Amino acid sequence: MQSQFDALARKEPGGDAVEFWFARDLQAPLGYARWENFMTAIKRAIESCRTTDFDPEHHFRGVTKMVAIGSGAERTIDDFMLTRYACYLIAQNGDPRKEPIAFAQSYFAVQTRKQELIEERMNLIRRLEAREKLRASEKALSDNIYERGVDDAGFGRIRSKGDAALFGGHTTKAMKDKYGITQTRPLADFLPTLTIAAKNLATEMTNHNVQQADLHGESAITNEHVQNNTSVRQMLDDRGIKPEALPAEEDIKKLERRVKTDEKKLGKKSGRLPDLGSEP
Repeated sequence: MQSQFDALARKEPGGDAVEFWFARDLQAPLGYARWENFMTAIKRAIESCRTTDFDPEHHFRGVTKMVAIGSGAERTIDDFMLTRYACYLIAQNGDPRKEPIAFAQSYFAVQTRKQELIEERMNLIRRLEAREKLRASEKALSDNIYERGVDDAGFGRIRSKGDAALFGGHTTKAMKDKYGITQTRPLADFLPTLTIAAKNLATEMTNHNVQQADLHGESAITNEHVQNNTSVRQMLDDRGIKPEALPAEEDIKKLERRVKTDEKKLGKKSGRLPDLGSEP
């Protein structure tokens, strides 16, 4: 995919030429079979550009092309010239579960084409996505058990006992002490992607089973959550992975701020599209 995106990049002649891509060239590599569906993603990206205080005209330029349709005949089609920033926004508005979209989000986010930097960015995005999924699943569980007689303090105790089961007897507080984390910060903000995903799986299982078995009360829900974390730990242990032995990673809040800062820089460094009118 990297070679493909590299080959599709264009530059107009000139010392300060801006690198750009044609939307029609990116449609298939990004996994869109129909232009109409791809246009939906482009329109969302244009709105995203506008909300970040960049002029969409500088990054999305509508053009027309003549294409052959057989027997020497041609017809006009619409297209867009897209800066790197525009391509990044389109990828951001796509489905990250699709491998081409996930790759494109990282490819267009970095100014250099060094593979190791693209891979580093992809790992960062995976961790951020895993953390967001865990936030959502914990909120869903909190809302669910609140209706079943468990308040916020009870949810905290349930989560802590689940952590102790996942981390081999180490409580949430013990893991924070081990990692040197302030007690007011969430443990998950400093966990590696694998451990975040493990916590999310156990939480999703608890949420599902609480509803399926119609569990009520802190005791019953605690037992369910502990069992699920114990099962997830056993699965990891079978593969030689001990969650409590994995090193902490950088504060995810710092990573989120870095991503936002990088997006702003990308918008500026991508440059402005030249006013070329129609593309022959």
